Amino acid sequence: MPENPRLLRRFPLRKLALTVLGTSLAASLVACSGEDEPVDADAPGATQTKAADPPAGPATGACYPLPFETAVAPTSEIAPVPCTKAHTSETVAVGTIDALVGGHLVAVDSARVQAQVATSCPQALTTYVGGNLESLRLSMIRPVWFTPTVEDSDAGADWYRCDAVLLAGTSELAELTTTLKGALASAKSRKRYAMCGTAAPDAKDFQRVLCTAKHSWRAIDVVVFREGAYPGEKKVRAAGRSQCEDAAADVAEDPLVFEWGYEWPTKEQWEMGQMFGRCWSPD
Repeated sequence: MPENPRLLRRFPLRKLALTVLGTSLAASLVACSGEDEPVDADAPGATQTKAADPPAGPATGACYPLPFETAVAPTSEIAPVPCTKAHTSETVAVGTIDALVGGHLVAVDSARVQAQVATSCPQALTTYVGGNLESLRLSMIRPVWFTPTVEDSDAGADWYRCDAVLLAGTSELAELTTTLKGALASAKSRKRYAMCGTAAPDAKDFQRVLCTAKHSWRAIDVVVFREGAYPGEKKVRAAGRSQCEDAAADVAEDPLVFEWGYEWPTKEQWEMGQMFGRCWSPD
């Protein structure tokens, strides 16, 4: 029974894994060395060969018809399409991998390179879609990123590509026919990309969906934690109780009788960078 008989409160009965579309970078640089003696370019009969230019990198603003499996892969060789045609991914930024440490190249799947891309791409996404970090976390827009293939890395490609995708469900990408640039810049546009649920977040049949789809609950607030070691489930669960209750009361028709839910981060999610939880209410 609730502590206040006029207040209905709902707590998650199970931990829910957030679909995180962040990819580990799987390509690696391969250093090759020949066993033959070096050729003297000035010697009679010697032939000089100009090194081939690195493969061209991707362009910001390009759109791609990526299937979900490719969106969560470390590399992609799918060709871009006009952004006015059906697509599922849009490049929001292109950067250069900083793989030089102490005068030596490190592999693109090294911790240093992974950290660089995993930090840069979410930041680039927030700038591209507008709004703030909270509005992004309450939406179904997610960042994904790609690096060159092993062959292209060997040929000198050193770019990374940050894309924006729109989730339609747990493992489904929404089809787009327009740009996501500025998608969260206004309250009106944020509704189009907002995160909702097919049931309460503690329900067995709960699925995360766009609020434009059939739903019964909505994500309404974000509970942010300080960076550091995972505080433990007991602490992260208790931390959102008051905030989520207040947030649900603010949107309820009757501030004395309402339901609310709280989805806290698991240790696994925390270690992947999700140091926040979400508040939910019926919609």
